Amino acid sequence: MEDSKLFESLAIGDLHLKNRIAMAPMTRGRAGKDRVPDELMAEHYFQRAGAGLLITEATVVSEQGVGWIDSPGIFNDAQVEGWKKVTEKVKPTGTPIFLQLWHCGRASHSDFHDGNLPVSASAVKLNGDNIHTPLGSKPYETPRPLTVDEIRETVNDYRKAAENAKAAGFSGVEVHGANGYLINQFLDATTNHRDDQYGGSFENRFRFFREVLEAVLEVWSPDQVGVRISPNGVFNDMGCDDYRELFLYVTKEVNKLKLGYLHIMDGLAFGFHEKGDPMTLAEFRPLFQGVIIGNCGYSKETAEERITEGNADIIAIGRPFITNPDLPERYKNNWPLNPAEDMSLWYTAGPEGYTDYEPYKP
Repeated sequence: MEDSKLFESLAIGDLHLKNRIAMAPMTRGRAGKDRVPDELMAEHYFQRAGAGLLITEATVVSEQGVGWIDSPGIFNDAQVEGWKKVTEKVKPTGTPIFLQLWHCGRASHSDFHDGNLPVSASAVKLNGDNIHTPLGSKPYETPRPLTVDEIRETVNDYRKAAENAKAAGFSGVEVHGANGYLINQFLDATTNHRDDQYGGSFENRFRFFREVLEAVLEVWSPDQVGVRISPNGVFNDMGCDDYRELFLYVTKEVNKLKLGYLHIMDGLAFGFHEKGDPMTLAEFRPLFQGVIIGNCGYSKETAEERITEGNADIIAIGRPFITNPDLPERYKNNWPLNPAEDMSLWYTAGPEGYTDYEPYKP
């Protein structure tokens, strides 16, 4: 066993984190057609509560936000009750758990919406591999731009989802502004061609994100709200020329809201723009006064480096947590990790590839 910055405690507002390791949000498709969490999902999060912070898989705020088979929701009473099973199972561990709020936007398909087109900032099609829909693998479609009235309705969907998350017993919420989903589609000039108050300037492209955050802050205190951004990301066919200036602007504006944390996808796993150098955590550190979470492709060693440098306070770990539910203990004791080799069961319906990984036995 060794001393490590990863195992120092940390506070986010009134929340106490026993270490600097977060479990990153990872879509796993176990909630069924009704998108209601169950005991299997509760067990999954409970097994991984050795983390200092648990961030749930992306959870849709409305029917309109759906774009992934069997992902969970937080827009009706049954889903609230389902998530209560998760939070009540995790609560005795003392580990805070945040619900990630999600709207897929154009990263969806009409098969999810009774034949109606998915929505986005503008009518810009996602160029990429086919999307898995309830009716099979299909090409992406050109989305329909949201009207201003529909944007206001979507902001209200986030507000209601934030209320439901509180009713479900979560410690806080993370607003998903990354990885090419709806909020990211408004931020990025590649997908936002609007000429109204939601397009053009940085201020206008950030307006939807700001309105969502302000709505969520009507429900939660600032230190119980985090945001996730992907300044370097090309996942879901993203990446604008002015990404560096855009995300520095976004960070300054988010900082004004005094949020609990900024979760930055700075690592390699989702690719980098070909248009310039990747942004680093060091660029964001002077601009955000709260907790910074680094994420994407980190090992124990690189996580330790970022925290020791002072450029991150927490590192979120994704795939290694799938096959190593006791990942913090393995890091702490230098125990070997189970490899993440067989992905065929990661998105299936049962416990295989989900809750059947054994903790390490010395």
